[in-house]
Amino acid sequence: MKMAAVVAVLPLVVSTLAVLLCAPAVAAGAAPLSVDFHAVSCPQLESIVRSSVQAALQREIALAAGLLRIFFHDCFPQGCDASVYLNGTNSELQQGPNLSLQPRALKLVDDIRAKVHAACGPIVSCADISALATRDVVVVSGGPSFAVSLGQLDSLTPASAALVGQLPSPFTASVQTLLASFKTRGLGEAGDLVALSGGHTIGRSQCDFIRPAEDTYSRKMAANCTKNPKRLENLDAITPDAFDNGYYIALTFNQGVFTSDMALIRDRTTAPIVKQFANDKAAFFAQFAKSMVKLSKVPRPSGNVGEIRRISCFRTNASPLLAVDSSDEGLAASA
Repeated sequence: MKMAAVVAVLPLVVSTLAVLLCAPAVAAGAAPLSVDFHAVSCPQLESIVRSSVQAALQREIALAAGLLRIFFHDCFPQGCDASVYLNGTNSELQQGPNLSLQPRALKLVDDIRAKVHAACGPIVSCADISALATRDVVVVSGGPSFAVSLGQLDSLTPASAALVGQLPSPFTASVQTLLASFKTRGLGEAGDLVALSGGHTIGRSQCDFIRPAEDTYSRKMAANCTKNPKRLENLDAITPDAFDNGYYIALTFNQGVFTSDMALIRDRTTAPIVKQFANDKAAFFAQFAKSMVKLSKVPRPSGNVGEIRRISCFRTNASPLLAVDSSDEGLAASA
């Protein structure tokens, strides 16, 4: 072929390639989820995620609680579809319950996506990476392992404000309200509510979310916040950086941080479970693993339809911001 012809063809080739790379990989009928979904196509997936999580927690232990909370906030509204990662207009990150999600934890998942795609190609979704990273932060922090079903596609749109608004509030005093909310997501057992609340065994809260000053412990928290409004209160007063049953032990001493925490020990339906978990860490671990699997299977309204986000977890492939910019690729909201 003559040089002139080659030059004439090049724009067409480049244009075609760009379309192929940028087109959203919408699934007409996604394959069933399975724990070994990527076993052949990306055998190094789990080792990449695990090593990345271990390195990140060595630098900043707070990322563990950040990832666990992000996973819950992603899965509860409309299933585990990585919709909470999307930036831009009407994003979930702009909704009240998500304003305090950790930007560094969000970015960690996108950083892992880049490593996985470099090793295997763009065949693993942000949703799958988020699920694996969450399981690994629990394990690395001392908690139980649990099965992670893979093959989820990334959503093309964020969850609606109405769905995000259904996330359980730390200000909720009614266990029956919490149970009813969990039941709509297939988490209908009281053990699911109590065990998943046990994720508070790691992490810290801003002063804006602590419960009213009504007893010795809450008055102490309020006084500390008056002295330093930017203070972060340990959600587990006993072992705040270890995934164990310290959160439940603290609740039996009325040392809960949120109104919803204290509701669990004050309600006759959930108080016996709190006391069981306080006395038996193995029982908590077993129920937590079971409930996390159920959380990972919250139904998606339209089924497993979407794409593998190739450029960033924070935007869809069809986003107008497709050009790779190393200065902001993977940055989450500043909140």
